[in-house]
Amino acid sequence: MTARLADIAAQAGVSEATVSRVLNGKPGVSATTRQSVLAALDVLGYERPVRLRQRSAGLVGLITPELDNPIFPAFAQVIGQALTRQGYTPVLATQTPGGSTEDELTEMLVDRGVAGIIFVSGLHADTSADMQRYEQLRGQGVPFVLINGFSDKVQAPFVSPDDRAAVDLAVTHLGALGHRRIGLALGPKRFVPVQRKIEGFVRSMQERLQTGPAEAEPFIQHSLYTLEGGQAAAGALIEQGATAIVCASDMMALGAIRAARQRGLDVPRDLSVVGFDDSPLIAFTDPPLTTIRQPVTAMGQAAVRALLEEVGGTPAPHSEFVFHPELVVRGSTASAPKTARIPKPARAR
Repeated sequence: MTARLADIAAQAGVSEATVSRVLNGKPGVSATTRQSVLAALDVLGYERPVRLRQRSAGLVGLITPELDNPIFPAFAQVIGQALTRQGYTPVLATQTPGGSTEDELTEMLVDRGVAGIIFVSGLHADTSADMQRYEQLRGQGVPFVLINGFSDKVQAPFVSPDDRAAVDLAVTHLGALGHRRIGLALGPKRFVPVQRKIEGFVRSMQERLQTGPAEAEPFIQHSLYTLEGGQAAAGALIEQGATAIVCASDMMALGAIRAARQRGLDVPRDLSVVGFDDSPLIAFTDPPLTTIRQPVTAMGQAAVRALLEEVGGTPAPHSEFVFHPELVVRGSTASAPKTARIPKPARAR
């Protein structure tokens, strides 16, 4: 093997250590050097390791955390259409409880020779996760783009909505309707979008309503990004006297409406609710949901452009592309009640 490494190193004009790093998929080697080593393998007639064989130009992986939340199929549709227009075939890989993990799905896609991978709301958004997994992927020569979340430990293009501005839009809207006791229902604090929404909420409550951080903090409730999670968080906020709740997803907002109705409260007469995403069909709920529209189309198309630039050999900027959200006012928000109704005990369901 030493003689083989020496031959490859001489042909590529690099050290044997560099050849070894390329063959073992280690990071720390430039794309140009990596290509020189792979070309040397081909010239000398050596068979490339499976993970280093020529990737299909037609396949691009898309990894989502789930499909139950309508926002993820929406991203998949936009990204799939954008890839198809460029002649690529999307390969959708979805995590399931007790099923494949993000790392396992990534390995599966790499083994199938995808040209690149787009991650939506993946572990890159989790501040407790090890970001070395993405450097290892880059070390294998696989381009990737990350949607919703950011880490300065990962050298890649990121695409995100402006979470701070999103919450400010909601608080400003509710403040204009006379609400002062506004709650925030969101996911676990370890996620970057959650941290940004909290920052936006605290700042907006201070600037718009002169409510200091100490007063705003009790009106922040963490739960799960599900209907049941929104219901639990909203229940706690209602008990604290909130007259309006800003939710971190439309699914959580639907849970908040359920929590209000279980307590005999009317939405929006007694409680205003704002969602986040503007998922498909959310305009047809009862009442139609006021929400913050995540610019899914623009974000998905930007992610595809950035990825295909990398695939084509023109590295996209390793920075974050931030897209401004939009407030969509519908029927779940109204003027603050003049006298707060005392909520009834929640009915068991």
